[in-house]
Amino acid sequence: MRGQNRREPRSKSRRHGTRRPVLSAVVAATIGAMTLGALALPAASAARPDAVQRSLNALVRDSGTPGALASVRGREGRDLTYTAGIGDLATGAPVPVDGQVRIGSNTKSFVAVVVLQLVAERRVSLEDSVDTHLPGLVRGEGIDGRHIKIRHLLQHTSGLPEYSSHLGDDVRYYAPRELLATALRHPAEFAPGKSWKYSNTNYVLAGLIVQKITAHPLADEIDRRVIKRLGLRHTYFPAPGDASVKGPHPHGYYRESAKTPLRDVTEIDPSWGWAAGQLISTNSDLNRFFTALLAGRLLPSTQLAQMRATVPAEATFGPGARYGLGLVSRPLRCGGLSWGHGGSFPGYETRGGVTDDGRAANIAVTTQLTGAAPRRSLERAVDAALCR
Repeated sequence: MRGQNRREPRSKSRRHGTRRPVLSAVVAATIGAMTLGALALPAASAARPDAVQRSLNALVRDSGTPGALASVRGREGRDLTYTAGIGDLATGAPVPVDGQVRIGSNTKSFVAVVVLQLVAERRVSLEDSVDTHLPGLVRGEGIDGRHIKIRHLLQHTSGLPEYSSHLGDDVRYYAPRELLATALRHPAEFAPGKSWKYSNTNYVLAGLIVQKITAHPLADEIDRRVIKRLGLRHTYFPAPGDASVKGPHPHGYYRESAKTPLRDVTEIDPSWGWAAGQLISTNSDLNRFFTALLAGRLLPSTQLAQMRATVPAEATFGPGARYGLGLVSRPLRCGGLSWGHGGSFPGYETRGGVTDDGRAANIAVTTQLTGAAPRRSLERAVDAALCR
């Protein structure tokens, strides 16, 4: 998504600290010769497909993504899953139903929940400055942690520069403080609280604050407070050095330009995303998470109301979108709002949301979409699922 975890991997990436080719010349040639319009769709999509299946079929046909998958939950709590396209271009394997994907910036919603739980426990305040918990750490040109509040971090109103724009193209392990240091070498975008601009740096700092307050790794706090509490069996925070996706999953692909072949980037060190985008999950688990969140199962009513207090965010999230504390609202064509986040990570892009009356939908594709038209197509697919 625009402004989210969009980073271009190099042609060679690191796995457990060693370099390896992403694709062999033979596989690269094979993938380059395939045209997505010729990919066979699953048999289920040919038998009277509904609006969601038609949207997924169109995504595969028109957007340049090899595969797409979705999970939809109606008001009555019934779950439906969908797939389209191919899950592994090297073998022709189908997209696994409700397979795991890298969910990118949806991670921010999990981190925001942990911070707001700590607020409810009176261990931190949204009005605390960064320096209250990390004294002297955040300094730079126009940057002073004494004036940046935790609320600013969660709502992207801190003015902190974007670290991921300055990492270069070396895909390797990054420590969280290394990511922060990269951002602090660049000037502030604006004074804290004076404007809004999406920056992954905000959530790296939020994650560091969680670790300072709890004296536990961020991954452990997310696991204990959210994942295990909700029984999200297919959601996890990859351990340092783990470049794999553990469960059944579609392969994720990257294309440098329209004239270059797709490259398999499924196995990639995700540490550069950390608190801003490292989680792996499924569409169904994301639906469960956002449904439980909006239903008040993760936060007291006061903190949930703070999370849902929004500011305009159309520049990043599209017409009518607004950003709360790690939560995005978008208008639906059938009326009302959807609440969720969305995420983009090399090889995968996810969109979804839940409504106040209990509808939920999440869709993933197996490339990062480029260009306005493919992104609109994905957003229309989510809208169709929530309005069906």
